[in-house]
Amino acid sequence: MSERIAVEQKFLPDLLGRLSSLARRIFLAGGILPIVLVVAIVGFAIAEPRFLTYNNLFNVARASSFLVVVSMGQMLTLLVRGIDMSIGSTEALVSVCVALVMATVLAGDPNAPWLAIAAGIGAGMAIGAAVGAINGIGIAVFNVNPFIMTVGMLSILSGIALTVSGGMPMYGMPKQFGEVFAYAAPLGIPAPVWVAGGVFLIMYYILNWTPFGRRIYALGGNIVASRLAGISTRLHMVMAYVMCSVIVAVGGVLLTARVGTGEATLASTHVLESITAVVIAGVSFFGGIGRVGNVVLGAFFVTLVTNGMNLLRVPSYQQLIVLGVLLILAVVVDQVRIKMMQQVRAE
Repeated sequence: MSERIAVEQKFLPDLLGRLSSLARRIFLAGGILPIVLVVAIVGFAIAEPRFLTYNNLFNVARASSFLVVVSMGQMLTLLVRGIDMSIGSTEALVSVCVALVMATVLAGDPNAPWLAIAAGIGAGMAIGAAVGAINGIGIAVFNVNPFIMTVGMLSILSGIALTVSGGMPMYGMPKQFGEVFAYAAPLGIPAPVWVAGGVFLIMYYILNWTPFGRRIYALGGNIVASRLAGISTRLHMVMAYVMCSVIVAVGGVLLTARVGTGEATLASTHVLESITAVVIAGVSFFGGIGRVGNVVLGAFFVTLVTNGMNLLRVPSYQQLIVLGVLLILAVVVDQVRIKMMQQVRAE
């Protein structure tokens, strides 16, 4: 009996120590996301039997792909210690211009739907690049605060989108646009998920396997040291914002295909949702820390929570409260995580 007690006294503290060490490593790597994701899935599955059905999960996967794309763009700005508050209005302007260009080309040649689609998507990407360049130059060259710069652009882009559309939905796009980019499902996987997967692979490669990606992390970690190391900090800052807005433009194209019209009020909630997804995924507001794979899970988590609340008939204004609480919680956890990482480095 005494030997058994001695073994238990030795084994239990050792087990608890290992579990504590494992939990700490998981927290440092992924933040609070793994915990809240499991809690959300279990909680909604218990509260609503329809939550884990195939049809619902299929819809969640398709709906989350739009936020996944936009969140990967937002991630780039946070990595360089910035933020983009204009992503929703960027998507709206892209939506309006894509619809306008497609309708114009199709009206000129009704037998060239794919030419219209190509022209519309090209226009959307060009607008995204232009918006990103303006944001990046304002922040990197003229030293405008990222929040002020992008909030100003939010107002400008929203005004342009409403002016171009006259505040009304814009029709006339080829039917093939929605059929292929929104409702097709090759191998049973929705087309937007395929596009989001492609953007993820490109982002993963750039951030983890290219000098540009390493410089983006270095820039966010310490801009002075990056400058002393010979990195063109202004150029890389501008490029980060250009990439962000081009990726956001991809999201705007996908959403336009989904709704079937050009909308000047499209994606109005994506700013709050993308910031929540990125921060809760462990991307630090202090720059230089974050993994693109976690951002995908973060965006999926936000969509999952929204879907679960819709199934439980939670009013939309109460859903905004939940998202706000999640964002504040994620920022608090981010600060705790940064302090723990600094302690680990000091040790």
